[in-house]
Amino acid sequence: MNASNYHSGFIAIVGRPNVGKSTLLNHLVGQKISITSRKAQTTRHRISGILTEEHAQFVFVDTPGFQTKHLNTLNRGLNRVVTSSLRNVNVVLFVIEARNFDERDRQVMNLLPKNMPVLLVINKVDNMENKSELLPFIQEIAKEREFTAIVPVSAKQNKQLDTLLNAVRPYLPEGEKIYPEDEITDRNERFLAAELVREKIFRYSGEELPYSVSVVIEQFKIEGKLRRIYAAVLVDKDAHKAMLIGKNGEKLKEIATQARLDMEALFDGKVYLEVWIKVRSGWADNAQVLKSLGYE
Repeated sequence: MNASNYHSGFIAIVGRPNVGKSTLLNHLVGQKISITSRKAQTTRHRISGILTEEHAQFVFVDTPGFQTKHLNTLNRGLNRVVTSSLRNVNVVLFVIEARNFDERDRQVMNLLPKNMPVLLVINKVDNMENKSELLPFIQEIAKEREFTAIVPVSAKQNKQLDTLLNAVRPYLPEGEKIYPEDEITDRNERFLAAELVREKIFRYSGEELPYSVSVVIEQFKIEGKLRRIYAAVLVDKDAHKAMLIGKNGEKLKEIATQARLDMEALFDGKVYLEVWIKVRSGWADNAQVLKSLGYE
């Protein structure tokens, strides 16, 4: 097939924290590559998910939720990732929650380029008890700016995602595949392993643990079909370390087990995983440490 019959391009997924951007990305590409949790700012890096069809390749760029408060060095860097991602894409998916549009969404919306197709994705429509409220909500949001299209979806339940892809497809420029067709992400296994450990920390530590936790993969070895992965978790305080270890080490064991199971599913092979905790105070405000951890 020559390039004139093929279309490919980059699509940024943007929105405030917790609107379901990473869940949307995972369901669009049909594989878990971006971690999810109820904590704001779970996604910290620009992560691309790749969907390749017969006539088109979609490269979805999942961005951190744009932060309007708690502006430490880490969050300022994350906001830069969002704004820089918008410069190099062909289409923007602006994700909001059904029946929930406020000043935080408006701040993100005001960052969006005026000269680029922006599709409004209204996520979590499955949470609406009264579906008749959806149309008035859409009419209200449509007054905010001119959107290329407005698509209500439920990312979690895979509803209306085909409609969303159909709305995006006409805006992909003509051109050959950007990535090989068997790739689903631009991130390597080492990165994905660290992210899966971090997700389980958020999921099993409850609200009492601050989100200033990071994961460093200190060793990643492939021995035949087995991956040996050694992960260090950075926390700010001794109290956070104790919280993550839990009584008799049960909490840390649960985190490691669940992360390992997800890795085995994603990597399609056996994983030996060791996880331990390191206290490193103030890492989220230390530009040098952030750079060493791969934050932009």
